[in-house]
Amino acid sequence: MERAAEAPAPDVFDPRLYARGVPHERYRLLRAHHPVARQAEPEIDGWPAGPGFWAVTRHADVVRVLRDHTAYSSLLGATQIRDPDPADLPFLRRTMLNQDPPGHGRLRRLVSRAFTPARVDAFESRVRARARTLLAAAREGAVDGAADVVTAVTDEYALLNLTDLLGIPPADRGLLLEWTVRIIGYQDPEDAPAPLRDPDGKPLNPRSPALLGEMFAYARELAAHKRERPGEDVMTSLAHAGLDDAELEMFFFLLTVAGNDTVRSAAPGGLLALAGAPDAYRGLAAGEVAVERAVEELLRVHPPVLSFRRTAAVDTVLAGRSIRAGDKVVVFHASANHDERVFTDPGRLDLDRSPNPHVSFGDGPHVCLGAHFARLQLRVLHEEWRATMPAPELAGEPRRLVSNFINGITRLPLRVSGRPG
Repeated sequence: MERAAEAPAPDVFDPRLYARGVPHERYRLLRAHHPVARQAEPEIDGWPAGPGFWAVTRHADVVRVLRDHTAYSSLLGATQIRDPDPADLPFLRRTMLNQDPPGHGRLRRLVSRAFTPARVDAFESRVRARARTLLAAAREGAVDGAADVVTAVTDEYALLNLTDLLGIPPADRGLLLEWTVRIIGYQDPEDAPAPLRDPDGKPLNPRSPALLGEMFAYARELAAHKRERPGEDVMTSLAHAGLDDAELEMFFFLLTVAGNDTVRSAAPGGLLALAGAPDAYRGLAAGEVAVERAVEELLRVHPPVLSFRRTAAVDTVLAGRSIRAGDKVVVFHASANHDERVFTDPGRLDLDRSPNPHVSFGDGPHVCLGAHFARLQLRVLHEEWRATMPAPELAGEPRRLVSNFINGITRLPLRVSGRPG
């Protein structure tokens, strides 16, 4: 009897898929039948075709790739699915995100001294006051009892908390949001309606040096200011850390974009998940579930980052597939967080789930440096929402970012008028 032909692996590359929601059914099919699957990389919206890559979707394989930097390198091809321009690669390798140990460890130790848990925890009172102010303003400015919490609350919340931590003057804070939208939203026609192009008409990668000069000049000026007038902030620590200009610029880039967009994506994503699970929210509102544990589950179901790329440094085998040195290997965090082999009933929002080994902040040497600050902000936001706002309830259609990298919510209309709970 002939075996039935195996169904082809579904596409999880096309950024436009994610505007309709995270493709969990496609991930499920990949985990079940193609845990390490070859994916095409076609031309989309003017962005050139690529050579394709391996999509890694099971939790154990994702963790293995993230932990094994000797086989799966961040340095060789950087960490985005699309190949960078070869001329830009040396520039991209300056950032800690695109390095492997031991060089990565040296830079991480330097910034870790500036990003200590004690310094982060000292900002809690400011973070809480900001959450209260923004939520109150959303209620006061509600139209027909509803507000877009992305524009009214979460964008400002993430941005202002980060700029406080970095020590950026209030007058300059809008620049950070502009830079973040440009860099993160480049695949989205609403966020980036007219991508800048080179003389041949090819879209410029938003991480190319040609588009980051303004940000880097600002980083140098701010560091010089902090050396003359130090404060109790991260940029003061970086300004005195002995970094050269290139290292300082890339740290500023990484902290500005990753530090802002982690909470900017996770905060509305968590509220959207709660709006879809009113019974779960009632337990949280009644104090039956610890907010810290609920935050971990909300991060599991809505990881800020959907995928990260590595490049095979050697010939290797993963889940029975032979991978050649130089191949692109892309881990899908949102799929790993729904792996049935690790999470019981992964499609259910279980705010009391324990254990909860999600990979929303990565794993291995590149585990998110700002995870402690992100968790603090998310915990405080949900505590203040629970205390002052009605149960999350959709008041219109949300809009998701067009991106296969960031799990962004760009519009989230929620009911904000009514009694708490």
